Amino acid sequence: MTGSRPNPCRIMIREIFIVRHPVSVCVPVNHKVTLSVRAEGTGILNYQWFTDDEKEVCDGTQADLTVTARKTQLYVCRVNDHFCNCVFSDWVKVKMLDIDKSGLPVHWQGEPHIAVNPKPQTVRQGTKLTLRCLAFGIPTPYYQWYRNGQPLLDMTGDTLQIDRATAEHGGSYLCSISNVLEERWTEPVDVDIVQTDQLPPAAPTATDKVALLIGNLNYSNHPGLMAPIMDVHELANLLQQLGFRVVSLLDLTREEMLAAIEKFIQLLDRGVYGLFYYAGHGYECAGRNYLVAIDAPQPYQPENCVCVQRVMHSMQQRRTALSVILLDTCRKWYNQDCIPSAITPLKPSGNTVYGYATCEDAEAFEVQDGGKSTGIFTKYLNKHILQCEKVTHVLEKVSEDLGRDPLVTGRQAVEIKHTLKEPRSLADPVRTTGHTKELHLRDACWRQANELPRKKRLTFHCGVEVEVSFSALFSNVLVAFASVKTKGLKTQDCTVTLSSKPAMQDIFSGPGRSEDLDSLLFKSSDNPDCTLRLCALQRLKESLVIKVDLHYTHTDSKLRQTESQHVDIGKPLVASCKLYRRRNHAATDKKHEGASAQSMGNISSSKPLLHQTVAGPCRPFTRKAECAAKVAVTRSNEPEENDENELRDFALRH
Repeated sequence: MTGSRPNPCRIMIREIFIVRHPVSVCVPVNHKVTLSVRAEGTGILNYQWFTDDEKEVCDGTQADLTVTARKTQLYVCRVNDHFCNCVFSDWVKVKMLDIDKSGLPVHWQGEPHIAVNPKPQTVRQGTKLTLRCLAFGIPTPYYQWYRNGQPLLDMTGDTLQIDRATAEHGGSYLCSISNVLEERWTEPVDVDIVQTDQLPPAAPTATDKVALLIGNLNYSNHPGLMAPIMDVHELANLLQQLGFRVVSLLDLTREEMLAAIEKFIQLLDRGVYGLFYYAGHGYECAGRNYLVAIDAPQPYQPENCVCVQRVMHSMQQRRTALSVILLDTCRKWYNQDCIPSAITPLKPSGNTVYGYATCEDAEAFEVQDGGKSTGIFTKYLNKHILQCEKVTHVLEKVSEDLGRDPLVTGRQAVEIKHTLKEPRSLADPVRTTGHTKELHLRDACWRQANELPRKKRLTFHCGVEVEVSFSALFSNVLVAFASVKTKGLKTQDCTVTLSSKPAMQDIFSGPGRSEDLDSLLFKSSDNPDCTLRLCALQRLKESLVIKVDLHYTHTDSKLRQTESQHVDIGKPLVASCKLYRRRNHAATDKKHEGASAQSMGNISSSKPLLHQTVAGPCRPFTRKAECAAKVAVTRSNEPEENDENELRDFALRH
């Protein structure tokens, strides 16, 4: 009897056994993690990893799969042999948490690391109670919640939620987080369940904080000022301590002021705190305040200035949570016989604050204080601005201090106008929950105006090494530093000089500038061999090139020699924002087409300032520009200011 030939697939068949399944993990974003599977079978085993969307993982053909956690993803591994056997591992989750990972050990082994602790809560009775705790871990940690020391059944996730809280849900809560490596505990937090009438109001928060600071000092047709330099610089530093994104600018023409304000308005949005500060010449007409640009001619005309109420109008249109305008400028009345046209009012939105350095038809003064020039209003504003108090209370303290200053008694008094309906403070915390997309857009735009060129290290043919670094005094004023780091074998008496192309003059070098500018400069670098201030960057239309000239004496020939190198730093700081290309300004350009163009960074050196007087220790200097005698003009029934055009200039157009 002849038997049939045996089928090779039916002999020597053994099943495949997975002896170790992969485990789920919870890791920070971009963390590398290895998933492992171990199996036993006959012959060579093949592996293929898959994701939950049934796609094969590239390079996922080994028992170990290393992935970078960029999103939460499910994985499974198929193991097969050459005998038509196949088996799948357990599904595992690589959970990615895009949260703060500071404190995570450099050589983290996977033990539970608590990234988010639960927070104390005061909850109305009958409303939802939510406590959250998040931890990294390999394997994924196990959670167990406790109330008053007792474990809560079924409360084993990272979020504890009770839909309708009652009095019995009050108490002390904590969470145990554990995996096979270790167990960690959160700090206990108290949960208070109160009646509706017992609940304290929620503390105000901002979704972001943005500030624009402008200081005008070098006027073409009006007296120059001293204090805006230090006032803007010091206030910018203080606002940054309060969490504001700050853009600070000096010496702007009207077009540049409007363009900067336009960019500022774009950064505002629902829930944002917006602050606009101006130091320089100004005046008041028919209840409106006007800021004088450095190119404003004599006499004052609204079309040559910027209307403050327009700025506030635009801020309110962005539905900010707090809009603050602080003006260290005069409010003397001019052109009271002009016919102002109406600003279209918005619905009452509240939470707007005006802080005026002085009252109506009065002047604001700047003085020399301890060797530096300062506006008296800003001097006391900087003294109090960091306090965690309602913004109007801070301004009241400024008013009280200024009122006691003997230099301006009877001549200057702070005025505060506001529609605050909530106790909001400039020190309120920022909470971005639900606003992260808008926050990232604002962050990119703000960084564009504050990005510094990178440090450069240059090696010359003679062997000398020179380091060129940069610092921002303001968003449109860059300082370049050059330092000799290494001397050549045959060089001595090395010196460095810096220049730029296009050439940019130093607006701080005019007559009467105070010595404190040097202190500003040298705080930014340790005793450099050479410095170069690059001003009015808002007018830069091409890449800025720094020329570094190295001068030295050759030890053999004893001759003085020079070598040069160039560093292209692009369009640094606010230059990248192209403020000279403000949208919808053709009509304004036509109006001013007869005006002479000013050279970059050279506001006033072409002719002397009209009134550049250094104030003595007890001699306040007014911020009221001296206009020429009033010129008789023929008026029609049209207002001299085209409000509709100006409103269009300010309005956001996207």
